[in-house]
Amino acid sequence: MRNALELVGGLVVTTDNSGGIGMKEADAVHAPDDLVGYFTARVTLLEQWAAGAEPVAVILHNFAGDASWDDYLSGIRRVFSESALGMPPISGSSETNMEMLQSAMAVTMVGRRCREVAQSGGSWFLYGRPLVGQDVIREPEKCAELGKVKRALDGELIDAVWPAGSGGIGAEWLRLTGRPLARWPAGVDPAASAGPATAVFVRAVPGKEAEASDHFRDYFDEIE
Repeated sequence: MRNALELVGGLVVTTDNSGGIGMKEADAVHAPDDLVGYFTARVTLLEQWAAGAEPVAVILHNFAGDASWDDYLSGIRRVFSESALGMPPISGSSETNMEMLQSAMAVTMVGRRCREVAQSGGSWFLYGRPLVGQDVIREPEKCAELGKVKRALDGELIDAVWPAGSGGIGAEWLRLTGRPLARWPAGVDPAASAGPATAVFVRAVPGKEAEASDHFRDYFDEIE
């Protein structure tokens, strides 16, 4: 598992947060709250898949004020819609006693383990490109699509998922395999932040590498 916390009974807890990104004047990156909710939930869901789990409950932590709640919720729902998953029960809390100068929020998911993640298998591929900040908004076509990842898992084209984060694909690969990344797509800086998991490592089921490549198509490159 990447950052998941495994509990008794096959329960898996994952979380991600966002700070200084939103519609407040002091935010470092200005973006609609629904987009912030979407990308934060996106990372949290990918962490569930990396652990072989599917979410059964969602908790929203909102520090941006009551006005942001519905938009954050809209973004979270979009994540489940794109993944063709039913929306689990959702609860949470908003900070309304103190007004924050910058936006801040987090999404936590409680999931249940539904598949075993094999320790070894076929070839690893990088799907998507590392993006952060305004580049996420300007170049959405380079972001790994949740729906394609989920369909590949369900169709048994891939058997493992590993999202990349702010440390870049080089750091994620070292963490995943214990060795430096020796080959990466042309034009990609392995140290560049992948922000809200815009790039994802996926492992093809042995013998299905060509099918996986045809399924993902754009921004899909073999790593080993």
